Amino acid sequence: MKFTDGFWLMREGVHASYATEVRDLRTEADRFTAHASVKRVTTRGDTLNSALLTVECHAPAEGVIGVRVTHHAGKAHRGPDFALAADAPDAGTVTEDGPVVELASGPLRLRLDRSRPWTLEFRDAGGGPGARAGERPGGRLLTEAGRKGTAFVTTPDGAHHMAVQLALGVGEQILGLGERFTPFAKNGQSVDIWQADGGTSSEQAYKNIPFYLSSRGYGVFVDHPGRVSFEVGSEAVGQVQFSVEDQTLEYFVIAGPTPKEVLTRYTALTGRPALPPPWSFGLWLTTSFTTPYDEETVTSFVDGMAARDIPLSVFHFDCFWMREYQWSDFRWDPAVFPDPEGMLARLKARGLRVGLWINPYVAQKSELFEEGAARGLLVRRPNGDIWQWDLWQPGMALVDFTNPEARTWFQDKLRPLLAQGVDCFKTDFGERIPTDVVWHDGSDPERMHNYYAQLYNRTVFDLLEKERGTGEAVLFARSATAGGQRFPVHWGGDCWASFEAMAESLRGGLSLSLSGFGFWSHDIGGFEGTPSPEVFTRWLAFGLLSSHSRLHGSDSYRVPWEFGDEAVEAARRFTRLKHRLMPYLYGAAVEAHTTGVPVMRPMHLEFPHDPACRTLDRQYMLGPDLLVAPVMSPGGEVEVYVPEGEWTHLLTGETVTGPGWRHETHAFDSLPLYVRPGAVLPLGADDTRPDGDWPNGLTLLVSPGAPTGTTTTVTVPDHHGAPAAVYTVKHTETGPTATATGTDLPYAVRKLAPGATEGGN
Repeated sequence: MKFTDGFWLMREGVHASYATEVRDLRTEADRFTAHASVKRVTTRGDTLNSALLTVECHAPAEGVIGVRVTHHAGKAHRGPDFALAADAPDAGTVTEDGPVVELASGPLRLRLDRSRPWTLEFRDAGGGPGARAGERPGGRLLTEAGRKGTAFVTTPDGAHHMAVQLALGVGEQILGLGERFTPFAKNGQSVDIWQADGGTSSEQAYKNIPFYLSSRGYGVFVDHPGRVSFEVGSEAVGQVQFSVEDQTLEYFVIAGPTPKEVLTRYTALTGRPALPPPWSFGLWLTTSFTTPYDEETVTSFVDGMAARDIPLSVFHFDCFWMREYQWSDFRWDPAVFPDPEGMLARLKARGLRVGLWINPYVAQKSELFEEGAARGLLVRRPNGDIWQWDLWQPGMALVDFTNPEARTWFQDKLRPLLAQGVDCFKTDFGERIPTDVVWHDGSDPERMHNYYAQLYNRTVFDLLEKERGTGEAVLFARSATAGGQRFPVHWGGDCWASFEAMAESLRGGLSLSLSGFGFWSHDIGGFEGTPSPEVFTRWLAFGLLSSHSRLHGSDSYRVPWEFGDEAVEAARRFTRLKHRLMPYLYGAAVEAHTTGVPVMRPMHLEFPHDPACRTLDRQYMLGPDLLVAPVMSPGGEVEVYVPEGEWTHLLTGETVTGPGWRHETHAFDSLPLYVRPGAVLPLGADDTRPDGDWPNGLTLLVSPGAPTGTTTTVTVPDHHGAPAAVYTVKHTETGPTATATGTDLPYAVRKLAPGATEGGN
């Protein structure tokens, strides 16, 4: 939210009060509290008729410092609140040196000098991205809340806002803030953290996360689940401003110095992704949304994939598996699916998993509406009426997930579907949550608007974990807030069937990955409209080189043969390639689960010291060692940036040398897909399924570039993420050799070279 009128003036009727000087300081061993006046105090009279800001500084974890700024502390607190990890003991240490007080936590320092005008300085130990020569050890300035950096603001409508400004350095770029489809670096943008069902072509987003990552090697998380307004070098061009309509604002500065370390610390605070089951990494096919379908249609799709030798792992039934006007009542439409148990058994006999579409709304025509209303399980207006509208489903209401009984009720309606053989759910919607309502637990409606997605997805995920077991639960979720990464997988929402929308989707997914989300997918071919054969075929390669891969559309089917022979061949080639890559991909999945580093990684995450990588949003690293640049233009032309070193194309074995830009042209069976210099890719022998016996017949594909005499260790996980086999590859002048522990199964070591076909079988 913007408060100023240029640099000098405030907007009409807006008044800002800024922390100006320290009037009192109270220190403890691991924290300190400062009381700051909002004007210079020269006489005792200046202490009257004026405000005092309370600024509490503490360290909840190593390398994380929290700052809580309060104007009036008497405001009643109403949840919800983000579920953060408990404070670690002894995470911070306070020291005083004359007028300077310093809170240290790991490599991070917060300094407050009482002899100066109010300034909170955040410093680190130096050496991170953006470090400048000559900066003293332990003193590299990351950012600071300076002259206007800590404030409260009142507006003509009587609203009271808390606002913080953190300084931007020269050339500093800000990334993240959730799944955003606007330009990748957020500098110059106004971003409201507010859930909306706006597709992929606007400034609105389904997954809004009040966390950003700086190219200077730190992150900032605003601990407020409601609307947080960010002005990223937009209102004050040298500042990131964030504000909330409240009496208190708390934020955490998170140390790096590398972006991976920032994400590891951030996800330790807000939660790490669960590890999805291996079968979920295979190809998903849906009925599409409004297309006509029944069991005969579904069977024809499954038969068609098998006839064309395209492995299929999951079949998903979209909305109309239920009766029209009755979503969600969780009952199969008997006119279309008269024998759901038999149909599911027939699908599962073919080795398929099954997913069903659901949402948290209850249409008035559904029998669940009357039941939920009678039991007080639906959200109500302040006057006691059930909240309803006709947007989406006629007279629909909203399940009140703040009510434990409602959560149990919702799970009880899903449980029979699991008993029928359903494996997972697509938890659609969860964004258009009203604020003119009363919640069962007394939650603040403004704070609940964004947080509702967390309760919704957690309710379903918890059921799947209970019924299917830990490691078998997986969602296909659209909405999320901070902490939502704990319940994968998320997909990118409604996009058009165009190259432009493909680029939007990737940009949003990479932005989300820098917000702590380890797993992400999108609608291959685009959702709205029907893609051209060229768009669909190019999107196949992109989709099957994503963490999760789903064919889905709105009013047209997404089976490959609808788009020609080249699409069929691309679907077959890249599905089978993904299956062979599963020992490598699941290793990256385990890393996401244990460290918070995502499977699909913006280039900046792997190459933070290369300034050219900071804003790249049309290519990414798939795991640590595979560079992927989807083709997003007619004719197969693509620009790709290659970082330093000799990179080898996985499908051809040809090498290119970076750093530098390349202009390439690719046929439909190819795209820029480069292996990092010196990397060792474990490739499975079974290309028919994602959950095969990975160590059996494994190939260790060695990319050129490793220094002679060095070794590389490759761990292949089992289907639960534990090490199944460990391979040690030694790089010698005569070629790579390997030894294995934890397995006696056969494996091969091969060097990636021109003409190699191991990666593309």
